[in-house]
Amino acid sequence: MTARNIIPLALLGSTALALVLPTATHAAGFVEDAKVTLGLRNYYFNRNYLNGTDPMIGPATNRERQGQAEGWTQSFILDARSGYTQGTVGFGLDVLGLYSIKLDGNRGAANTQLLPIHDDGQAADQFGRTAVAAKAKLSKTELKVGEWFAVLPILRADDGRSLPQTFQGAQLTSNEIDGLTLYGGQFWKNSQRHDASREEMSFGGVEGDDFNFAGGEYRFNGNNTMVGVWHARLENVYQQSYVQLTHSQPVGDWVLGANLGYVTGKEEGSAKAGNLDNKVYQGAFTAKTGNNTFTVAYQRLSGDTKFMRIDGASGGTLVNDGFTNSYDNPEERSWQIRHDYNFAGLGIPGLTMMNRYVSGDNATLGGRTNAEEWGRESELAYTIQEGSLKNLSVRWRNSDVRRDGNAQDIHENRLIINYPLSIL
Repeated sequence: MTARNIIPLALLGSTALALVLPTATHAAGFVEDAKVTLGLRNYYFNRNYLNGTDPMIGPATNRERQGQAEGWTQSFILDARSGYTQGTVGFGLDVLGLYSIKLDGNRGAANTQLLPIHDDGQAADQFGRTAVAAKAKLSKTELKVGEWFAVLPILRADDGRSLPQTFQGAQLTSNEIDGLTLYGGQFWKNSQRHDASREEMSFGGVEGDDFNFAGGEYRFNGNNTMVGVWHARLENVYQQSYVQLTHSQPVGDWVLGANLGYVTGKEEGSAKAGNLDNKVYQGAFTAKTGNNTFTVAYQRLSGDTKFMRIDGASGGTLVNDGFTNSYDNPEERSWQIRHDYNFAGLGIPGLTMMNRYVSGDNATLGGRTNAEEWGRESELAYTIQEGSLKNLSVRWRNSDVRRDGNAQDIHENRLIINYPLSIL
């Protein structure tokens, strides 16, 4: 029996044990430390495509040029996390129940990624799935097996639409040494944010075998400094390594920060996606004083391949990743300037605003080499601070992207309302 066959059996066994143990007196922590929330997410998305009417250079449904993508959904996200049973080894169970209903959006929703799209180009009326993960804890080491919303520097599930992306697999996390966190594991199925199915892990539509990863992060200097080292392999497709350094330094009334990273990737095993070659050099620098935060960032790709990530996953590892673009094309150089403001300084706690501008050049993009692109993104957000609607948040995101060649120009607006209800 292979290790991959053993893991699902371990999941079944751990799940069954976790369901039985709460009836025992020594399992009090399973219930007492449990947390259950129901997230209500209302999401409106509107994207205008600005490159004319040629279906060869823009999104199309049934070979008809799509000038706009629009959709509106109401989603329900149940997040139930047990505590651990008492004893040398504690057992627990996490359940993520995901369900989304279409309020509006038919053929025009084909490129919103709010909903699955049927073969006739129509958006599904509803979709959802349930993700279950069993967990076991010994000392400060946890084993988790099943499906969940996994966020790691080398693999980031995307939560930018109606429902979050989830991965099915196993992960070991250890904090036995102060300041040092070690990770290792394997994922074998991928449920993208606009899909109810579980597909093989893939890159650029090319299916690989299992996604194996290992990494470590060491925090020191009063947690002001962190060094991270990661390696991952989508078996028979690509391998990737990532080194990161972050630092935060108070200087008078200011807090200065740095996030430096280097990523290298190439083909792996039988190279189902062909020869791959990608490197990323990047750095983001922040300066915060009072209610203002200023950021400048630079990101440089080299090699013949764009940034490698599992299909549907977030590009948040990249410092210039945004709502609408990641500036991750082959050979692309990009820089960013950003400003965040917290209106608590003006007596309006809970209200924030973000504006950023990103410019990229030297990219292989839209059928051209040495192509240019730029983007502007803004977010105005308000979270209610007290009362019966406490923690309800409203976000308005407004974006523009312009690109050379056949690449798509877009203008976009999103309105996102989140209301987390604490059940337990």
